[in-house]
Amino acid sequence: MKIGAVSGFGAATPPDFIAAAGRIAEERGLHSFWVPEHVLFFPEYASRYPYSDDGKIPGNPDGVLEPLTALTWIAAHTSRIRLGTGICLVPQRAPVYTAKQVADLDYLSGGRVDFGVGIGWLREEFAALDVPWERRAARTVECIEVMKTLWCDEVSSYKGEFYTLPECLQNPKPVQKPHPPIFFGGESDGALRRTAEVGQGWYGYHVSPGDLAERLARLDALLADAGRSRSDVAVYVAPRGRDLKEAGVRPFADLGVDQVILPLFARDVDGLERAADGIAKLGD
Repeated sequence: MKIGAVSGFGAATPPDFIAAAGRIAEERGLHSFWVPEHVLFFPEYASRYPYSDDGKIPGNPDGVLEPLTALTWIAAHTSRIRLGTGICLVPQRAPVYTAKQVADLDYLSGGRVDFGVGIGWLREEFAALDVPWERRAARTVECIEVMKTLWCDEVSSYKGEFYTLPECLQNPKPVQKPHPPIFFGGESDGALRRTAEVGQGWYGYHVSPGDLAERLARLDALLADAGRSRSDVAVYVAPRGRDLKEAGVRPFADLGVDQVILPLFARDVDGLERAADGIAKLGD
C-alpha cells in the first residue's frame, strides 16, 4: 500500500516553504502530494462541514492557494511525486478552463496528475460565485465529459443539458493517456456511483475502517452494475486521526486500500522533515 501526503497552503506559507514540502515528501518516497480547494471562506456559514462533529472547518481557515496553481509550483520543484487535487470543486468551475489547467499541469509535470473531483458542500460559496447549487452532481458529470473531449479528441465538441462546446482545438493534450485519472471524492452513494460509472478511482475522506468496509461493499455492487470491478478503480483513503493513533494504517491495507493519504503540516522546514519521516515510516 502506498502512502501519500495532503497539505493546504495560504498566506502563511511562503513559496519556498511550499516547494520544500513537495521536495521533502518526494525525498521520503511518498507517492503523492494532494492539496484542497476553496476559492472563498466565510466568517459565518450555515452549511455543515461533513468531517467535523460541530459542522465547522477546523482551524477557521481564511484562504488557500488555488490547487492547480499550487501543484504547478510543486511540480516545478519535484520530478517524481504524483500531484493530486483533493478535491477540485468541479461544478463551481468553467470546464473548458479547468480542462486547460489540468492538461497543462500534466504536460509540465511529465504526466503526474491525479485529478480528484467533488461536487462541493459549502452552499454559500456557490451563491457567492453565482453558480447554481441544485443539480451540481449532474453538472459535474457533464463538466467531466467536456474535459474528456478536450483532453482526448483532436477536434473537440460537446452538446449536453448544461454545456455546449462547438468544434474547437485545445492543446497541449495531457501526457497521460487517455487522460489523467479521475478520482471522485465523497462518501455518499452518489459519489460511489460516479466512481463506478465514470471514475478511475475513489478518494474517501475521514473514514474509519468500519465505515470503509461498508462503503467498499457498496462500491463493489455499483461497479458490478456498471459492468466493472474493483480492479478497474484505485481506492485512496484519508483516515481519521483517531483511527491512525489507535491502529495505524494496517486496517486500511487489509481492506484493499491502494493508498493512504496523510496530513503533512509543520511550522518550519525542520518540522516538515520530521513530519514526513513519521509518515514515511507508516508505509514500512
